[in-house]
Amino acid sequence: MDFTQWSQLALICVMGAMSPGPSLAVILRNSVSGGRQQGIMTGIGHGLGITFYALVAVAGLVTMFKTIPHFFMIAQIAGSVFLIWLGSKMIISALSQQKNKTEKEHVQLTGRQGFIEGFLIAFLNPKIAAWLLALFSQFVQADAAFPEQIVLVTTVGGIDTAWYCFVAVLASSGGLVESLKRNAKRIDLGMGILLILLAAGMLMRAFKLFA
Repeated sequence: MDFTQWSQLALICVMGAMSPGPSLAVILRNSVSGGRQQGIMTGIGHGLGITFYALVAVAGLVTMFKTIPHFFMIAQIAGSVFLIWLGSKMIISALSQQKNKTEKEHVQLTGRQGFIEGFLIAFLNPKIAAWLLALFSQFVQADAAFPEQIVLVTTVGGIDTAWYCFVAVLASSGGLVESLKRNAKRIDLGMGILLILLAAGMLMRAFKLFA
């Protein structure tokens, strides 16, 4: 994986982490109610949950690439289709005038606080596993060496951890929260377009190899 591909992965991870949702709601609640330290520990726990799924996704994909004929192409096509579908939903949601219900439903979540809660909000979300499998299908190569796999995993986990710790530090000011709320539709729109462009490019390359 070259620097350009890594940059694409990192950009998608940053925008994905910035997208408002249940994880952000939990980080904000713990930061406001329990203080900066509790918010940071929640962010670290969430990042480790993401890292676990990333490790499983990368290891599983590499294993299947090596053992199942044509699985690499199948995974790229299936992952591209899923990312296009996901990107389309984000664009439709961003262009819609309806208020985002997801954040509203999860703002009042209760449960364990701190590190364990941050880990569980990531670990118990099956959408994250599907998201990472689709995302990594565009970047993981069948002959990916162990160091490259580690780079992929640490990029995803590191960006997620850094972003939510940053949110925890700034949450007390209130400015970050309001900024995310104001720009939620723009973030979803940009993320949706980026996913569709990435997936379309991968689909074209996959079909050229197949032809």
